[in-house]
Amino acid sequence: MRRPWQGQLEKPPQEDVPRCDPANPLCPGARRAHGEVNPKYESTFVFDNDFPALQPDAPEPDADDHPLFRAASARGMCKVMCFHPWSDLTLPLMSLAEIRAVIDKWTEIAVELGASYPWVQIFENKGAMMGCSNPHPHCQIWASNFLPNEASLEDRTQQKHHRERGVPMLLEYAQLEAERKERIVVENADWLVVVPYWAVWPFQTLLLPRRHVCRLQDLRNGEKDSLASIMQRLLTKYDNLFQISFPYSMGWHAGAPTGPYLNADCSHWQLHAHYYPPLLRSATVRKFMVGYEMLAQAQRDLTPEQAAERLRNLPEEHYRLDRKEAA
Repeated sequence: MRRPWQGQLEKPPQEDVPRCDPANPLCPGARRAHGEVNPKYESTFVFDNDFPALQPDAPEPDADDHPLFRAASARGMCKVMCFHPWSDLTLPLMSLAEIRAVIDKWTEIAVELGASYPWVQIFENKGAMMGCSNPHPHCQIWASNFLPNEASLEDRTQQKHHRERGVPMLLEYAQLEAERKERIVVENADWLVVVPYWAVWPFQTLLLPRRHVCRLQDLRNGEKDSLASIMQRLLTKYDNLFQISFPYSMGWHAGAPTGPYLNADCSHWQLHAHYYPPLLRSATVRKFMVGYEMLAQAQRDLTPEQAAERLRNLPEEHYRLDRKEAA
């Protein structure tokens, strides 16, 4: 952290995003790549991705009998979900009712796609630094006919912990973090957000329910309300850290696998969400996961306890709202 920096500087995120740009394919009433016209939506809006990475009718690959060249078809669906009709809003600047609408739509799609697909991945890439190609507030939802690598690893490790200790791993972990307090960023009666003990990204966080919840659709009504609240608080702190629209990749491991696993014993699973922000020292200096970290092991630039304390001590009033009041 003290090393002089003469490396790459990132361009700070754009703050003067037009509220509604007719040329933006995610805006209400706009025409998308293949000619479809968006409805004049007023809340969330979901559509099939115009450039899907997964398709339901993907062909089988050619057979190869050598174990080093195994392959199988990857089938699925890819959807885009707009959070709000305005391009100049992000989740922390939306109302709690608007965030709750996002959570309800996530749940609805998870149930719909999870009826047939084993894995439904909800994720948001926020900011150009994280590869987001459009500033309009949105996420993606991919459903696949297989368990992806991260999901498969989490399934095995949670199952092993449950078998050895008789309790879901992330439920036990949340209880320990709630007792120790040192890595908590924000918390309420139903949820807590921590910088996880194993964090490698500078301000990485993990969002956990306090009770055992297998899947997103198992949340109670009040837990969805408190989820909207804690998301708004966390994301406001993120933005306030460097007073920018904070970039990150986040995603729900929206609980146990679905499809053929719906009737299986998945009591080892615990619903949770990961947030992976890239920024390290400032709005323009990011962490680079290169060299030793790619070839040997990830290194921490600051401890989880330091990162949690910095985030915890930030105000929960968004810096842009402060500016408006001052003006």
